[in-house]
Amino acid sequence: MTLRHASIIGWGHYAPDNVVTNDDIAQYVDTSDEWIRTRSGIRERRFVSDDETTSTMSVAAARAALDKAGLTAGDLDLILVATSSPDHLTPPISSQVQEALGARNVGAMQIVVGCTGFVYSLVTAQQFIATGACDTVLVIGAELISRWLKPEDRSTYVLFGDGAGAVVMQATDEPCGVLGHVLGSDGSGAEHIIVPAGGTAMIPTHETVDQVAIHMNGREVFKFATRVMGRAVKEALDKAGLTADDIDLFIPHQANLRIIDYAAKEAGIPREKVMVNVDRYGNTSAASVPLALCEAFDQGRIKAGDTLAMVAFGAGLTWAAAIVKLGVAIPALRQHEEVAVGEV
Repeated sequence: MTLRHASIIGWGHYAPDNVVTNDDIAQYVDTSDEWIRTRSGIRERRFVSDDETTSTMSVAAARAALDKAGLTAGDLDLILVATSSPDHLTPPISSQVQEALGARNVGAMQIVVGCTGFVYSLVTAQQFIATGACDTVLVIGAELISRWLKPEDRSTYVLFGDGAGAVVMQATDEPCGVLGHVLGSDGSGAEHIIVPAGGTAMIPTHETVDQVAIHMNGREVFKFATRVMGRAVKEALDKAGLTADDIDLFIPHQANLRIIDYAAKEAGIPREKVMVNVDRYGNTSAASVPLALCEAFDQGRIKAGDTLAMVAFGAGLTWAAAIVKLGVAIPALRQHEEVAVGEV
């Protein structure tokens, strides 16, 4: 069977209007702007307003991506939503997004792999398109972490933010898409990033309600991330038959600036080729990579035909890396480049 190629043809993101700075947090958490910045590189993050949910952010990002691609929800064959903070335990958020978009009778799946979810979903979309099962797939990474944070736990409260990012992938004859990928999991470290209560192991009760919050062993997670991020990128490059010199832009999970720098160094990618926005959004988990990807598109840091490296780590513990080549015939990207040239 001849496998088909998949091109990213549209992108869009959503970030809540509510900007929360380090100084804002220091008003009610025992911390400071300097303490947060020196340890994480974060200056501010976005928190949702009372009327926003993970599904509303997902829909906003999805509509922007579809508009950029020049498509409607009716053109989709599949919707993938990566998140660990859905509106409800059930129904899956993917069905809520499908209904809100008006994508009638379109298949929809929620993928729960923590911060690694978007890269897992991107690879999954590639497989559906490559085999001919689907022609057009919407991939969303969205996360609403702020409602799972406890102010008394400054080790997690200062790190996370809310947001969503989305891309549209479509079958094409042009050689592009995911050229090589690595997906990994090590469940022996599952307790290092965990929401203890809320599932069947510890149902939410008056006694367990305080456990419906993110608990993270920062030291162990840091060691894990620095161990797997660079290695995963190199393995994905090997599978793609490429080297670090072939990468035009590196888009890592935006969890911590020190981890980002370490991963780039390990992968052999120079700092000027690294996309960083952790300072403005914090760790948005599954939304992290697509938010950074969309901003890179909008800032003109990505050109048609570029080769990107994406990598993430997260709960599970999981990791994933993908080497993605952009197509040349992407109308939205060509229009964006023409506008940028006109502005100059």
